[in-house]
Amino acid sequence: MNTIVWIFTGVLGVVFTISGVLKATMSRARLIATGQTGIAPFPMPLVRAVAVCELLAVAGLFAPWLTGTARILTPLAAVGLCVVMVGAATSHSSLREPRSTAANTVLLALAAFVAAARFATL
Repeated sequence: MNTIVWIFTGVLGVVFTISGVLKATMSRARLIATGQTGIAPFPMPLVRAVAVCELLAVAGLFAPWLTGTARILTPLAAVGLCVVMVGAATSHSSLREPRSTAANTVLLALAAFVAAARFATL
């Protein structure tokens, strides 16, 4: 079970590192052109704030659990990613983008699984 949790954590880490870096560094037009269409209804300062939250959550997924310090932060980081994915799925759904909504739902499920598994082993 622990191996599956680490695999899912790794997937979340890769996805949200890429997403966070792109949202933190690219212009609105470039983000939309590269497929991050869910940002369209939101002001760029909010998009940048979400990017920072995604990157902090990635650190929170790994560092506390690996160091054994403040381990509660790992499932809380996963819960934070769940909140981000609910917002993303809602945004893509309102834009009538079923593939993006489905991808967000899968990431939501992975984050919820990681959160539940890490809460259970505290």
